[in-house]
This record gives sequence, structure tokens and C-alpha cells, in this order.
Amino acid sequence: MKATLIVTCPDQRGLVAAIAGFLAQHEANIVEFQETVSAEDGQFFARVVFEVSGSSIAAEEIGPAFTPLARRFDMQWKVYFSTQRKRMGILVSRYDHCMFDLLQRVKSGELAVDVPFVVSNHADLEHVATFFGVPFHHLPVTAATKPEQEARIKALADEARADFLVMARYMQILSGELLGHFPHRVINIHHSFLPAFIGGRPYHQAYERGVKLIGATAHYATEDLDEGPIIDQDVVRVHHGETIDDLVRKGRDIERVVLARAVRMHTENRVVVSGRRTIVFA
Repeated sequence: MKATLIVTCPDQRGLVAAIAGFLAQHEANIVEFQETVSAEDGQFFARVVFEVSGSSIAAEEIGPAFTPLARRFDMQWKVYFSTQRKRMGILVSRYDHCMFDLLQRVKSGELAVDVPFVVSNHADLEHVATFFGVPFHHLPVTAATKPEQEARIKALADEARADFLVMARYMQILSGELLGHFPHRVINIHHSFLPAFIGGRPYHQAYERGVKLIGATAHYATEDLDEGPIIDQDVVRVHHGETIDDLVRKGRDIERVVLARAVRMHTENRVVVSGRRTIVFA
């Protein structure tokens, strides 16, 4: 079994030596050690993967043993174990490409997550969830019923023990109450290279502006629409002879890839949120 230690704290001398020394003291073999320091605020970030099996400390003893060291350096930290497979709830509307891609990657083993449910405000994609053997919940929503519908999503996620949610082209704006229940644990895919062309029709805006690159952005959803901390982005070149349909077709290919990369990085505990930005350990 392996463990991943995530550390954030003010940068200071001896941090790397202290963390490595702690693991060496307990005969834990370090597999990866990645660290960086933010030039803006002097914050230290580290991601350390080590083998628990074969060490002199049990998994349940790591937290209590590491706490004194963490207090000494004023660390915010968390340990994730490889035996703790994350559970991903999917929210979707009518576009199927991102949902289908994620479920196919899960089925093939490319994404090491469990999918306990799919929620949609439309019934159109129930057959896709059924094909992959995932429970599908049709929860229609209007402005009047939004609080009730979101309460059902929250209850469903809690019952299924979902660790995070993915908005796989879920064309609804989530409330602050629901997002607050999953802080930095709701991943959204936006069909634009943010911060350009926010809102619901970015491909049309890109076409009208005559841009030469379009893209997609995966980010953590916040109450500020399309302004959450960015996890991953990518672009594809377009030219003047292409139509809006061409841009949409190319864009959907990018959306699939960017969302899948963001989900993988999240599930592998490679993303640390720092204010409006993220630190992503490749």
C-alpha cells in the first residue's frame, strides 16, 4: 500500500529534510517527492508518495505521529492511502460526450474511481448510464424547484459517499450552498479557454470574434461563474473557413481530454488549491 502526503505551509529552512527524515525514521520508502514555493506569498507546497507496506509504522499511526512535526512548521496537511478509491458523482444535462468518455475511461481502468450515480435534469442520457451499469437519477429543475432539486443531489451524494462531483456539461449553475458542501470538490468543464468567452455560448462568441485558437478549461466550480481555480486547459487551432459546427466538433474533442485529465489529477491528489489558483503536480 502507498500513501500520498500533501503539505502546505510557509516556506522555511529544513522542510524537505524534516519530511524526508520523518519517513526515513519510520523506514518508509519515498517513491515521489515534488515540492515548489510560490514566489508571490512564500508558501511551500509538497506532494510526497511513499510506501506504507514494509515500513515500521501502520497506516492509522501516521497521522498522530506526523502531527507534532506539522505543528512545528505550521503545516496544513493530509494523507491519502492507495486503498481509498475515490467515488465520483456525475452531473450531466443533454450533451453526452464528456459523460460517455469518463465512463469509458473508468470501465477501461484508465481512471481509478468508482461512479455511484449519474444525475441529470433531463432523461435523455439514461441509456448511456444503463449501458455502463451506473444508476441514473432524473431530477428535473426549474428556478422554483432548484433548492429542492439540489437538496436531493446533496442527499444522494451523501448516501452514495461521493468524494467529489463532476459537471460533465451540466448546464445548470450550482448554488453556493451545494458548492459549500463540496469545497473544491466539484469539477466543471467549460467549453472555452478561460478567462475568454465565459457563459453558455463560447463557440459562437469565438466564431464571431474570429479567433484562431479555441479551447476548454476544467476548473473547480465556485459561486463566481466560470472563475474557479483552473486545473487543466488545452487548445486547438481553427481558421476562417470553418463554421460554428466545426468549432463545436473540435471543441468537444478538447473538452473530453481536458476533463479526463483534470479528473485523473484530482483523484491522484495532484491538485492543491491556493486562493484563486492551483498548484498541479504533474
